[in-house]
Amino acid sequence: MPVFDGSTLRRHHRTTADAVVIGTGAGGAVAAAELAAAGWNVVMLEEGGYFTGQHLSGSVGFAFSHLYRDGGLVTTIGRPPIIVPLGRCVGGTTTINSGTCYRSPDFVLQQWERDFGLEGATDLAEHYAAIERDLHIKPVPDTLYGPANGRIQEAVERVLGWRGSRIPRNEDGCLATGRCAFGCPSDGKLAMNVSKVPEAIASGATLWVHTRVRRILLDRKRAVGVVADALTPEGRSTGVQLDVTAALVVVAAGAFHSPALLLASGVRHPWLGRNLHLHPATRVVAVFPEPIRGWREVPQAYNIDEFIPQGVFIQGQFVPPEVQAAAVPGFGHTYVERMRAFERMASFGALISDESSGRVWSLGTSARPVAWYRLGRRDLRKLVFAIARTAEAFFAAGAVEVYSGVGALPVLRHRGEIAQLESARVRPSQLDIMAFHPMGTARSGSAHFSVCDPWGRVHGYRGLAVADASLFPTSNRINPQLTIMALVRRNAREWIARGG
Repeated sequence: MPVFDGSTLRRHHRTTADAVVIGTGAGGAVAAAELAAAGWNVVMLEEGGYFTGQHLSGSVGFAFSHLYRDGGLVTTIGRPPIIVPLGRCVGGTTTINSGTCYRSPDFVLQQWERDFGLEGATDLAEHYAAIERDLHIKPVPDTLYGPANGRIQEAVERVLGWRGSRIPRNEDGCLATGRCAFGCPSDGKLAMNVSKVPEAIASGATLWVHTRVRRILLDRKRAVGVVADALTPEGRSTGVQLDVTAALVVVAAGAFHSPALLLASGVRHPWLGRNLHLHPATRVVAVFPEPIRGWREVPQAYNIDEFIPQGVFIQGQFVPPEVQAAAVPGFGHTYVERMRAFERMASFGALISDESSGRVWSLGTSARPVAWYRLGRRDLRKLVFAIARTAEAFFAAGAVEVYSGVGALPVLRHRGEIAQLESARVRPSQLDIMAFHPMGTARSGSAHFSVCDPWGRVHGYRGLAVADASLFPTSNRINPQLTIMALVRRNAREWIARGG
């Protein structure tokens, strides 16, 4: 198997390729698979290690040490600071997400094409369908759904009259271990580490792990390759260098690291690094009067669709006790008693499609990103609205307590307190905010306000393309990984047709 480990290199190494792909997440893996299937000599470069089910037990500690970047604590600066968990391993964040695979709403794709010049954005159906076939994407079946999700679905759709749906996931052989976010121990989740990366390798691509690209090599306005540092498994430079010469450089390091690498390499565009969107979110926890044992089902199985047009999506997200503990309020005896009710807990993520935006810079001459983001007042109110609707769903399902994640009113004991929560003067610092879907920092579309053309090629440069959520002109309103894959599949076929 042509997989090489940069940590074992003892001297500088040079290689050539038709294309070098930086990153092996949703975009990079699909780009590599498409190019390799067309007969291109492809080299994939991944900063992290290569882990599949044989290495994984679902351990939270192992995941934060080996699968997550910076131990899961990548954080924006701004008001407030926001943690953005990112993958650092083969498969990228697809290895540590819950497998949720939504098509972006039609009205979003229409806006991208109409307002931003992303030609063909409304013609992704063929590519969505191909990825859905390849990755066995389908709504969560009854066998994996579980009583907690069924109970909440009943309350949402029959009691409250809201629209909701089972979440489509990329899985084949899921065992409902409840450990999706910590590396699937059964390989039932078809993340890129067990699907598109092996597919690319089977077509002749080469993969290097523990290699971090330091800069893209530019000859005037043409990309000609990359310089990468070999790393120890812990991520420290070994002092050994890997050089890859290639006619096409595909940057797929994510919406934080892709713009930072481009900037550190000397690429200049007024929009590069701007337009950062994040899908700010908080976890809302409910306690029910009887055990529901949420760990026995798929953690992310049901979505409340009712408020997606308003930029709010609320979806199941059950996590192990060592992670859930951070969302449970209280101290001392009170806290201990609440955690003892873990088997009676359910949790959902309340996420918003943000109007706020931020910016990414590279740190000095390095490709390490610094991300600034400020949550605007409208988005703050939208997030409180999302929390309130999640609490409403939980109470309708019979919850006896809801932990809101809002410092001003952390515990709700009955439905009547929801109005008090919504009317409270909440500051950003009073919310326990995370974000999961950075996007937009090298957006695709018309030349005068987009970094990349409609097929992901960087405006003004040859042989240089982006293949991740950086390309999105706006927030796509829902989990982005399927749209990343579909868009990159389409783009890669254009590169193949045009020879780069």
